[in-house]
Amino acid sequence: MTEPEAIPLARPELGEREEELVAEVLRSGRLSLGPMLERFEGEFAEWLGVDDAVAVSSGTAALHLGVRGLDWSEGDEVITSPFSFVASANCLLYEDVKPVFCDIDPITLNLDPGAAEAAVGEATVGVLPVDILGYPAAIPALAELAEARGLALLEDACEALGAADAGGERLGTRGIASAFAFYPNKQMTTGEGGMLVPADGAMASLARSERNQGRAPDMALVDHARLGFNYRLPDVAAAIGVAQLERLDGLLSERARVAAAYGERLAELGGPAGEGDPDGLVLPCADRGHERRSWFVYTVRLPKAADRDAVLGDLANRGVEAKAYMPSIHLMPHYRERFGYRVGQFPVAEDVSARLLSLPFFPSMTEDQVERVFKALDESLTGAWV
Repeated sequence: MTEPEAIPLARPELGEREEELVAEVLRSGRLSLGPMLERFEGEFAEWLGVDDAVAVSSGTAALHLGVRGLDWSEGDEVITSPFSFVASANCLLYEDVKPVFCDIDPITLNLDPGAAEAAVGEATVGVLPVDILGYPAAIPALAELAEARGLALLEDACEALGAADAGGERLGTRGIASAFAFYPNKQMTTGEGGMLVPADGAMASLARSERNQGRAPDMALVDHARLGFNYRLPDVAAAIGVAQLERLDGLLSERARVAAAYGERLAELGGPAGEGDPDGLVLPCADRGHERRSWFVYTVRLPKAADRDAVLGDLANRGVEAKAYMPSIHLMPHYRERFGYRVGQFPVAEDVSARLLSLPFFPSMTEDQVERVFKALDESLTGAWV
């Protein structure tokens, strides 16, 4: 009997339109800083509903240019989440800014606004909220805090393209500097790539210069007015982005379909965050009020009694690719060594980091594949509990 095909953790949705636009760029001979890049920026801004967007080589690059655009620098402190992909904190270290971590909400897994307020100190200049796993951070509450305390905001929306905050506003449209990313497992992809939605025209102009080694945006002279970086997004990548934008609404809908299918099947094993046993299997939280998740990955918190490594191995043996998502940043070696962080400082983040598991998730995933994952997880948990 033939073994069923393994189910990958993620799979980008690429087709003839991507091939067509990539070929168009190749035939044009304009492979960098060409018309396709401008087209991608313009169409992304139009889709999102903002005036401008600056395409760069990664979400990390977008965050870094956002930090520089806000003039955060040595001696400054910025409040952020310890539960995130490491780039949201590393982008601060690039400019010798100290990340000040505070714990997360146990339901949304985003930065706790109360903890953020308590962490504001004399050196605090800003807050960097992360829309973790596609769920919107408490942007209105954090914006109110920032205004009251004279702080700037930089939103890491790299995992949340298409999500809406508690005010019903699409992320990236409040006039706050915001970063998006287009890695192959994201809501849309350019292979590698990112986008900075600038807070204003001055930030946009600076970002366009700094992404290109500090040259003037019009490139009239081979001169460099400031320190810059090679953060350019090639036009071939921009072409993929244009094609992805054309069907982004459909891609988001398909991701929501797969998430709903998972939620229905996994309800037999546990409940959404805030509604079931917090020590059992915990599913992603339901949308609250006007908040709307944009499905990036599908993760579950394993029961506290489960052995995550054993579950991962068992799933792999059943042809189901899964991954531990994600370690707490403050416990990574260079953060512990540099800032003295230790186990126990942020107990909610640490508990989630120890238990979270990402399951296969992509727009073309079938009901049969969801069923296979459900059965494999059910059987794996039964065998892994101690």
